[in-house]
Amino acid sequence: MAEGISGNIIDLVVFLLPGFVCAWVFYGLTSHPKPSQFERIIQALIYTFIVRSIVIGAEWLLITIGNKLFSIGQWGKSAETLISLVIALCLGALFAYLVNADVLHRYLRKFKLTTRTSHPSEWFYVFSEKVTFVILHLRDGRRLYGWPKEWPLEPDKGQFYIMLPAWILEDGEQKDLPELDGVLIRAEDVKWVEFLIFEEKANDE
Repeated sequence: MAEGISGNIIDLVVFLLPGFVCAWVFYGLTSHPKPSQFERIIQALIYTFIVRSIVIGAEWLLITIGNKLFSIGQWGKSAETLISLVIALCLGALFAYLVNADVLHRYLRKFKLTTRTSHPSEWFYVFSEKVTFVILHLRDGRRLYGWPKEWPLEPDKGQFYIMLPAWILEDGEQKDLPELDGVLIRAEDVKWVEFLIFEEKANDE
């Protein structure tokens, strides 16, 4: 009985492996937080269905090529597993590209089907789209000017890495810190963020 259950679990894991691989690539290449374990299993099922559907088409294509042109081997379980993993890797990378470049939601917004973006939050979207210098207003009253090389996914978690940093003094003067490559600031220490007009854009206007 126990051996039968173990065998079924192994078969289920092997069946869902392409879906888990696809999800692993997707979350490894994007900034989206990983969902709960239950949601991950649901996603693995969806990705597995997509991969299996593509594998059916790939099987037909490769067998056709093998019968009419040349053959490099027989189609079997090993070949199916290998093709499934390759497709899962490519599919995960494709989904990651579509999300990181906001491709799908960009077209959906044009057709008024949504107002959302592909990014995990409005906070992250603004930082990824507004390529410019910022001023961080800290909770202790200080202001830090610089280029946001890295920023947190959420406003209260993670850190900012500010390059070319300079403190903005109370009289408005700027105190540069040329000896520093950058400053790491906790997101929870930041009260709000100012985005400055990019110089090239300002000159064009």
